[in-house]
Amino acid sequence: MTDEELRQVWLVERSYGHDEDLVTLVYATVDGSLARKKQLSHNMLYGKTITAARDESRDDLDEVRDDETRTRYAEEAARMAENHDPDDTV
Repeated sequence: MTDEELRQVWLVERSYGHDEDLVTLVYATVDGSLARKKQLSHNMLYGKTITAARDESRDDLDEVRDDETRTRYAEEAARMAENHDPDDTV
């Protein structure tokens, strides 16, 4: 995979399901235009390192169409990028 196919995305949202045993992680580009949502069970999180940023294939990222969400993701991604190194555990 070439560098052009990879995008750096930052953790912008972490939420815990109340009815299900799921944790939702959302990583987004600094401009908030692309995001990847992952849902993992609480059990799957044990032993996994959640980092401030990660590199994702462009094909695995979805467009963020809602302006309010895109702005929120951009603000949070910028905050994370300012306060953390990509490999920081968060």
